[in-house]
Amino acid sequence: MNSRVVFDIETLAFPFESFDEASQIYLTKLAKTEEERIEAIQKLSLSPLTARVAAIAMLNPETQQGKVFYLGPDDSQSLLDNGQVMLVPCTEKEILEGFWKAVSSFRQVITFNGRGFDCPFVMVRSAILGVRPSKNLMGYRYATQDHCDLLEQFSFYGATRRFNLDFYCRTFGIESPKEEGITGADVGRLYEEKRYRDIAEYCLRDVKATAKLFHYWSTYLAFEK
Repeated sequence: MNSRVVFDIETLAFPFESFDEASQIYLTKLAKTEEERIEAIQKLSLSPLTARVAAIAMLNPETQQGKVFYLGPDDSQSLLDNGQVMLVPCTEKEILEGFWKAVSSFRQVITFNGRGFDCPFVMVRSAILGVRPSKNLMGYRYATQDHCDLLEQFSFYGATRRFNLDFYCRTFGIESPKEEGITGADVGRLYEEKRYRDIAEYCLRDVKATAKLFHYWSTYLAFEK
């Protein structure tokens, strides 16, 4: 079994108009102004009940080999980083099936806020689409041997302030995935513009940055081996 893998996801909200009238009312019932209504609609990408997985990037931090499964109409795969990383366009169900098959061969998964977002999102989306997870990504919170969530580690499980990945990268001198001008908020627009590969490459930059941040944690702060 391989030792560890870093992964990250990008999500894409379903169009607000795709929900029935009762659901639209429910999703915006707390909004008292038009600005709050727009904000509520923008947050649809944060829930597996109102959004889908647009990409999952995976990277072995030791070998630098990886895969990115992403939503795209083309069935042709391509390579990045001198053939080290494979980009695989597919349907959402195929993204999840490919992810669970690949992650099952790793002993440890590494994320940034994976417990708070990525892991429950992919597990619930998998259930909705009839895909059974190959392992439990939400095991015992205070052990890192199976899942190391770097946001929890660097904030000492919430004892200190939590920052976003971009801020940690800038602090540790790591190239931020946002330095090329794309953020998670751009995924919807990129998808509408059919820039599917740009979404995949942004997701890959996230896992590369997370892998570098993991190096600092494992070298200077980790006590479990």
